[in-house]
Amino acid sequence: MKPLQGLKVIDFSTLLPGPLASLILAEAGADVVKLEKPESGDEMRTYEPKWGEDSVNFALLNRGKKSLAVDLKDPDARAGLLSLIGEADVLVEQFRPGVMARLGLDYETLAAHFPRLIYCSITGYGQDGPKKHRAGHDLNYIAETGLLALSMGKSERVLPPALIADIAGGTYPAVINILLALLQRERTGNGCHLDIAMTESLFTLMYWAIGNGHTGCWPQNGGDLVTGGTPRYRLYDTQDGETVAVAAIEDKFWGNFCDAIGLEQALRDDDRDPVATADAVRSKIAAKPGRHWRRVFDEVECCCSVVIGLEEALADSHVAARGLFSRTVTNSRGQTMPALPVPLDRAFLGVARPAAAPGLGAHNAESLDEGA
Repeated sequence: MKPLQGLKVIDFSTLLPGPLASLILAEAGADVVKLEKPESGDEMRTYEPKWGEDSVNFALLNRGKKSLAVDLKDPDARAGLLSLIGEADVLVEQFRPGVMARLGLDYETLAAHFPRLIYCSITGYGQDGPKKHRAGHDLNYIAETGLLALSMGKSERVLPPALIADIAGGTYPAVINILLALLQRERTGNGCHLDIAMTESLFTLMYWAIGNGHTGCWPQNGGDLVTGGTPRYRLYDTQDGETVAVAAIEDKFWGNFCDAIGLEQALRDDDRDPVATADAVRSKIAAKPGRHWRRVFDEVECCCSVVIGLEEALADSHVAARGLFSRTVTNSRGQTMPALPVPLDRAFLGVARPAAAPGLGAHNAESLDEGA
């Protein structure tokens, strides 16, 4: 039995933060009903590339859920939702503050009828404060919290390779707080309103930068320990255009690394002249191809790797041995691909079974009948 089996989730959210949160809950056993616009559904359905009728993004993020197409602007349709919401344990929404209130579906209104409901709101800036109505996306959130400024490139600007605010600032805090709220409800019998502000959770990721700043050393772009400010934690190009990721922070690993590349003794004290040390390391790494450094780093314990692409990473023998992609998602044409891994222990996932993302409104009759 999965840990959330028997739990019902109503998900009003679209795109990434909320849908990924409800996917994690679904993979842990919850019954997730996704609310969508009748004509177009979640905008994520239209993204490219397509995989079957919808986008591959939608398929990966909505595996195993149900879809209910409802016009939230229709008072009769909204009224019909109330009995369904009354059966729910958790409601997830991702509108800007005030939208659900205008629809008569805000926490205060629903809690008056359903006091056990756990109501999770995910926004960029939170339910109050001067920025609460501001529109934004992931890049805006990391830009306005100081995270992007830590390492965005100097001569050439670099965008992060992942949607940090959406997932680390939205999805994960939402799931954590939903689970805490469920535990609290077991003790008190009452639900609550969870105010998940993506920008706020980003500050946790910068614990070291905040600490440095408050001791008088505010971090600069690419100038600190884990952002490229030391020769020990940096990217170096190889002779054939590959890249070595060096993370030899501790003296033990730094010593092993210096031995492995043959760095001169006079340059190993990287505090004395870090620029000269970095230049020397760059020259050493550039003198050999990537395949050489792979062999070296397989034999020497120095926290160094040769950068690989996603396709190669997916085929890695360690990933296969761990069974990370053993679960599958299917589409309307019967095609199958590996399902998106979620951060749940294997003990909580249960037996791996193929599952599909729902067609738009595919569960209208079933869901409305259950809620009636």
